[in-house]
Amino acid sequence: MNKIKILILLFTLGFVACKQKSQSLTAKTTGKAYYTCSMHPQIHEEHPGNCPICGMKLIKVELTGDNNTASDKITLTATQLQLAAIQTDTVREENTGVEKTLSGTVTTDENKTEELSARIAGRIQQLFVRTTGEKLAIGQPVYSIYSEDLQESEKEYLLAKQQQKVLHNPDVDYQQLINTAENKLKLWGLSSAQIKNLAATGKVSATTTILSNISGTVSDISIHEGGYVTEGMSILKTQALNSLWIEAQLYANETGNYKENDRVSVAFPDLGGQVINGKVAFINPELSDASKVDLIRVSIPNPQGLIRPGMLAYISIGGTGNHSLAVPASAILMDSNGSKVWVKNRDGSFSPKMIQTGPRNGNFVPILSGLIAGDIVVTNGAYLLNSESIFKNGNDQMAGMKM
Repeated sequence: MNKIKILILLFTLGFVACKQKSQSLTAKTTGKAYYTCSMHPQIHEEHPGNCPICGMKLIKVELTGDNNTASDKITLTATQLQLAAIQTDTVREENTGVEKTLSGTVTTDENKTEELSARIAGRIQQLFVRTTGEKLAIGQPVYSIYSEDLQESEKEYLLAKQQQKVLHNPDVDYQQLINTAENKLKLWGLSSAQIKNLAATGKVSATTTILSNISGTVSDISIHEGGYVTEGMSILKTQALNSLWIEAQLYANETGNYKENDRVSVAFPDLGGQVINGKVAFINPELSDASKVDLIRVSIPNPQGLIRPGMLAYISIGGTGNHSLAVPASAILMDSNGSKVWVKNRDGSFSPKMIQTGPRNGNFVPILSGLIAGDIVVTNGAYLLNSESIFKNGNDQMAGMKM
């Protein structure tokens, strides 16, 4: 009899403890706000602190709507959006044809190549830019030159300034003489500051420093100290590396399948397979005489300077003739209920949406139903939103959802 009483007592205590624990968990998830980790969204705490998994500072999440009912909307703060690296794209027609992979080589964008030429003949006394790969800015000293012609022009300018002060011939336009001499010095490479300094000192130097009027990364230097240059001779060349080309080859019978401005994805094996977006900038209308192949050129951005000329690149490009409403392949999530994407709402929140898709290529997935042109879908960070939704509403929040 005593054993039965003891068992009843233990059962009662256990039931009370479980009920208290359930109430505690309910309080944690039904409050107006909680704290979570951007890297581990499964962490939900009532108070600020650090993530027990990675140690990062927890961020506050404000809950919206009725706390007693499940909501499929997820709202993130600006900090959460930044930490989670949420990226979006607009649903539109894309090239969803059969994809082809081309091997190409990174080259410089010739449209952004600049050349600094000598404006006057003379001897190079000192070279301030000595190696390729250096960064060159406008106004930076490039070389100093000894030039008799330049010295004579400087004397003419000083003489015109002196005549203006001393002579007062009403038949002579001294200011016009000064302006003419000054423009001549500017044409020969002197800056306004250098001309003002010449007027202030009143002395002609044996050598003159020539400043750069171009910028970029130095790719070629054609002169050396002690050498002579003539007017128009190339001094150095620069190239801009924030935008590059990738050149590849196509067979003649394939060129009709592609057109300029087609969007492509480019992978770089030297950068761990990093993939970026680019577009077809040029398709050569003439075939190579030797190999009878066609040149295709893809333009890519390089804001961080990680991609360098000479690198190997793999271009994934779809054939023309199959344009349809599509989203980037990275936006699609698959589960037992089918395919879905996360859509950004007008109020800035995010909602899951079931979709039907067609045969995909490596870049884009055709949308048969569920989305319309202009919808904004999440292309990076969708898994974090999905994890947050599962934690909030359970694993079957998409069950029964209509497309």
